[in-house]
Amino acid sequence: MTREARRGPEARVRWFGLWDSYFVICYLVTTGLVFTSAVPQTGRLIAIGALTLIVPWYAGIGRPLMLRHESDRRNGVFAGGLFVLFGLATAVDLTSAFALFAIVPMLMMSLAARPAVVAGVLGNLVPVTMLWLQGGATAPLMLFVLLASLLGIALSVLLGLWIKRVVRQNREHAELIEELRQNREQVARLSHQAGTSAERERLAREIHDTLAQSLTSIISLVQAADAEVEGAPAVARKHLALVGRMATESLAEARAFVADRTPASLRESSLAQALRRQADGLAAQTGLLARFAVEGDERPLPMAVNVVLLRAAQEAGTNVRKHADARAVDLVLRYGEGQVGLRVTDDGKGFDAVEAEREVAEAGPGGSGGGRGSGDADSGFGLRGMAARVAEIGGVMSVVSRRGAGTVVEVKVPLDGAAGRPAGPSAPRPETAERLTETADDGGLG
Repeated sequence: MTREARRGPEARVRWFGLWDSYFVICYLVTTGLVFTSAVPQTGRLIAIGALTLIVPWYAGIGRPLMLRHESDRRNGVFAGGLFVLFGLATAVDLTSAFALFAIVPMLMMSLAARPAVVAGVLGNLVPVTMLWLQGGATAPLMLFVLLASLLGIALSVLLGLWIKRVVRQNREHAELIEELRQNREQVARLSHQAGTSAERERLAREIHDTLAQSLTSIISLVQAADAEVEGAPAVARKHLALVGRMATESLAEARAFVADRTPASLRESSLAQALRRQADGLAAQTGLLARFAVEGDERPLPMAVNVVLLRAAQEAGTNVRKHADARAVDLVLRYGEGQVGLRVTDDGKGFDAVEAEREVAEAGPGGSGGGRGSGDADSGFGLRGMAARVAEIGGVMSVVSRRGAGTVVEVKVPLDGAAGRPAGPSAPRPETAERLTETADDGGLG
């Protein structure tokens, strides 16, 4: 049981301990007065015995009922037993009427509101009734006892209402504590589920952007080497050397993202150097004319921005290699005032960006639609995964393409708000979703 779950019952027990102390004091005072009264010794012993029997009657039956805050037949049995013992003690010694200071609260706490008030009134009438039945009392004494009983009735009603209010508030407090405990457990469960889902998404994107792309390239290079192994051994060895280098880099990337560290290609070099190696590798793997350029004054960037731009370049390069049938591709890293951008342009066959985005949306985050209309099993992580990465650091990604006219992918990241943002999974921002797909009729990228 959690700490919050135990707090409600513990609070009720601590609060009820005050009543236990009060009842003990009432018992000691009343038995002391009876012991010094002027009635015969036999009557005093009977009265003290009846008052003493109230103690186990309360401890064994009444107290558990009061803590349970529920009413059934046992509540009436407990109240009836109190009346019998109290009436017996009062009948033999009127001094026992002081026990009403304990009897009335017990009745109020063990019965419902209306029965408790009625029982309290009847209890206060017991002394004057016993005095009247015994006879021989003087008129002034009868008047005094009657007035005391009336005053006791008024105090009993007020005390009973106050006790009921305290009990109700205590019960409501315990219910609020229990509700808070359940809400906190639900929040913890939902947070755990959200964290698990976010980590799965992160691993899926990392695997797609590193291992899956590298394995695709390795497969292509091995097939190319196999085709050249007899006719052009030197070319085959060149392809195999690229396979070895890519396998080594993939292993370093895998170790990095499992340990949640900086990508290996950014650990000892700048973003520009990593992008240049990305362009060189694309040219070596495919034979494309891959050019890289830097515009503006190069400066250090937050690691989250470096990672996102590098992954965007890798995804764009993979799309060019797999789908574009291009002859040339240009990567431009642009440092602007308060922002940094990456622009990847190819002269390939292009695609219908609006239709591709609709396929991605219909397939869902893990579906097979999207990409460049290829239907690849991993294309659900392509443009959508790239856009999600960019959105996490407050950036905007746009894709401009038209069939037969090539493709332009551009990412822009503001530097003022991206520095302090972690590169963790989060929901894409609305402006990213709006600009994810644009047609060539929009007039290009601003």
